[in-house]
Amino acid sequence: MSKRPPPDPVAVLRGHRASVMDVCFHPSQNLVFSGSSDGELRIWDSLQHRTISSAWVHSAAHGIISVSASPLIGNNKIISQGKDGTVKCWDIEHGELSRTPSISIDSNSYHFCKLSLVKRASSDMGKSKKPKEDVEASGQQMPRDIQEEDDDSAVENSTTYKDDDCLEGLPYAVMAGMESSEVEVWDLNTAEKVARVPSSSGASTNDFSKGKGMCMAVQAFLPTESQGFIHVLAGYEDGTMAWWDLRSPKIPLTSVRFHSEPVISLSVDGMFNGGISGAADDKIVMFTLDHSLGSCMVKKEITLERPGIAGTSIRTDGKIFGTAGWDHRIRIYNYKKGNPLAILKYHRATCNAISFAADCRQMASASEDTTVALWKLYPPDST
Repeated sequence: MSKRPPPDPVAVLRGHRASVMDVCFHPSQNLVFSGSSDGELRIWDSLQHRTISSAWVHSAAHGIISVSASPLIGNNKIISQGKDGTVKCWDIEHGELSRTPSISIDSNSYHFCKLSLVKRASSDMGKSKKPKEDVEASGQQMPRDIQEEDDDSAVENSTTYKDDDCLEGLPYAVMAGMESSEVEVWDLNTAEKVARVPSSSGASTNDFSKGKGMCMAVQAFLPTESQGFIHVLAGYEDGTMAWWDLRSPKIPLTSVRFHSEPVISLSVDGMFNGGISGAADDKIVMFTLDHSLGSCMVKKEITLERPGIAGTSIRTDGKIFGTAGWDHRIRIYNYKKGNPLAILKYHRATCNAISFAADCRQMASASEDTTVALWKLYPPDST
């Protein structure tokens, strides 16, 4: 780990009156979205570090558990999710939210699982310019093992699919279901539930669900090999993680148990070759996904001094990842090797979420201390 002290935030966004449960960046504009446990959604200017607009979009009794934005649902939209199972899609004009949601879903599911918008493979994964050795941000020099990564992570643009009807806009959200262990897929255009896993018939389904408990974390993605069918990684209360292909909704491709406590957060990398999981236990697990075999294997286990990872995120260039901890700490790691790079100690309460900007130049963290912190860490080369 670097001998330099960890950097301070470049800005702290204050204004929420309750725990900030989630945070995300606009895919192309200088905006940050944050949602709190009293139902408030704020839009911030990430350059001027000020609130642009604020609205209570979910009831104070249930609050917001997640906020999501993606170019695949449109650059002028933001998704908010309440703990009471409601999901709302808002239009954004000049930084302001629409008065009423364009789509409203009531899933009748009460849980703490943050939804996942379906992700497409990153066409530029591994192609970003490599940082110079002398690039620093807040005293943090890009470590040499990140600077000199092999080019084997570079991939060709393979995101052209045949079934346009299945992919146009990818307006799908995946979330924990009404029944224990179930995961549901919702169409954001029609506000209708279109699929669920495991499907409710067959002894094999019952065998899988037995003892798993609630779904606590999901990641939805569209592998190039899937012919337009969504894949889902789901983490459960008993520590199990299952990999689902919606073509086979009764049983998962594989089921593994890397954690001894509930899986709380999952992230997959830009090409869906692996990811990270955080749980209520004392470890972070880096794993690989083998699409030809349908297998999930441990790449590395990172042991923590104190348990509890509430949020995880992998930067879009695949070079670093971060975790949000119950111990008030944000931890940054090299995604290729898993070695620690920095421990950020600004927050004074549980860290609930972490998010990277699409251009890899900023990171945001959300905390129970009612603040959102903005950071600049190991930026990519600007030349």
